[in-house]
Parts: sequence; C-alpha cells; structure tokens
Amino acid sequence: MPELPEVEVVRAGLAPALAGATVLGVSVLDERALTRHTGDGAHFEAALTGRRITGAARRGKFLWFPLEDPAEDAPTEAIVAHLGMSGQILLRAPGAAPERHERVRLDIQHPDHGELSVVFADQRTFGSLALDPLVPTPDAEPGGIGTTDAAVPAQVSHIARDPLDPAFSDAGFRAALARKDSAIKRVLLDQTVVSGVGNIYADEALWAARIHPETTARLLPTRAVNRLLAEVRRVLEKALAEGGTSFDAQYVNVNGQAGYFAHSLNAYGRTGQPCPRCGRPIVRTSFTNRSSHFCPHCQRVPRHRG
Repeated sequence: MPELPEVEVVRAGLAPALAGATVLGVSVLDERALTRHTGDGAHFEAALTGRRITGAARRGKFLWFPLEDPAEDAPTEAIVAHLGMSGQILLRAPGAAPERHERVRLDIQHPDHGELSVVFADQRTFGSLALDPLVPTPDAEPGGIGTTDAAVPAQVSHIARDPLDPAFSDAGFRAALARKDSAIKRVLLDQTVVSGVGNIYADEALWAARIHPETTARLLPTRAVNRLLAEVRRVLEKALAEGGTSFDAQYVNVNGQAGYFAHSLNAYGRTGQPCPRCGRPIVRTSFTNRSSHFCPHCQRVPRHRG
C-alpha cells in the first residue's frame, strides 16, 4: 500500500496542474471508485462539473483537492482521494486513450497549462474518490501539507498529523506513546497517533533507531522516542527525495514513473540478507496480517521488568 512518501509525490505532481483549474467534465466508469462518496456516479459528475479546484493537500495517506465556494471566503468542500492498495492518479493529455483499470476521469481547464485529464486508475478497487465537506482543525492549524486553510475533510478528521507536517507535535507524540501498552511498531502504524507511516517505513525507522518492533511503547525512554522520531523523519524524507518505494508498476507518480527508494532499504524485504550495520541476517516475523523485518543483533529483544 502506498505510504506517505508515495502519496506526497502524487500530491506534489498534481498541485501545479490542479490549483486554479476548472472541472470541464467528469466521467465515472466504475462506481466502485466512489465507495466513500455519499451519492452515485451521476451525482459525483454533476456536483463537480464547473467547479474550480484551489489546490492539492495531504494528511497522512489521504489527498484532497479543495473546491472554490463563491459564497464563502474559503473552500467548504473538497474532492477526497485515497489510493488504497493500488490506486493511481495520472495526468494525461485531453482525449488520451483510457488507462488500464481506469475508474474515473476529470477533464480540467487550467489557465496556464490548458486542458488536461486527471485519471484515477485502480486495479484492486480499494481506492476511492468522494466529495466531502471540510471541517475546522481542532488545533486551528492548516489541515495538512499543501494548504493554509485550517480545515480538513470530515472523512480525514480522525487521522493524526504526520511527522513531516509543520504542525505535528513532538510533545504530543511522546505523551501518546507514554500511554500505550502496545508494541511500538503497532503504535507507529496507528493512524490516529501518527499518520503516513506504514509497514515499510516503520521497519526502516525502527532499524535505524535500533529499537525492536515488539518493544512496549510506554517503556521507551524519552531519548529513544526522540531518536525514533528523528529516524522516522529521516526515512520519510529520503524516500520522498527518491520518489517513494516501488515494488511493481502500481506505485507511480502522476507521469507514471516509479520511485527507487526500494534500492535503499536496510531491513524491509531483506530476509536472510546481511544487516548493513552488523552483517548478521535480517529476520522476518509475522505481524498481524503483515510481517516485521529487523536485525535481532542490532535491535535487541526488550527485557522488561515485571
């Protein structure tokens, strides 16, 4: 599933094309792409046609594209997008041939770039688009990356800020961990605590911070929490600089290009290979419906006092 860097690469690619663009028309080819939308395909098409998009924003793994409201000073609605496991949002020339697994197409007119097509393609149909109202952020800070409005889509309001968000609270993160009896990796994947960190980057950050994934979160000393948070940011920023992690053709940017952070992984997916730090083999263990990858020598099993 795409994680924060992959989704941010898409957002950054879409922003110049969407900000200030007017929706000329919408074609819903598969209503399974509208599972989070309250209406049907015809409603989605009618509700968006003629609307002006003001930008592209992101919180965690969610994207949204605010829509201008002539009666208000700030947008009150947005198109919300979640890529699910295999979703793609691609920019294409107007009238371009349909993409494989294309579900929805928006034809837009941009004052600088002219006409473009925005294509939502999704092989496994777990991704979605929806029209959603914007609600105020509890902390009165901008809703996420790419927006200055203190608002977030209602469907995204339960999602925590991500570590690259300027409004992310390090103190709040430390306080949340101090209340958690769960394993630290489970907490990192809890999108209500910290968003955008998925299985790949959790494994990478824990490896870099020398923390075993099963360490109880509340037992981590402040120094270790600070080190982990720094490594989470470092890993996400490095992946972002390299275009994200692509293991197959499903994870691409708006131009259909794959990221190459997979070549920089130290733990994830390297079962049996030597740890880049100590040379011992990386091991893989079951973790809920996924797997954890770590170095048992560098990331020692925690010894907790009873």
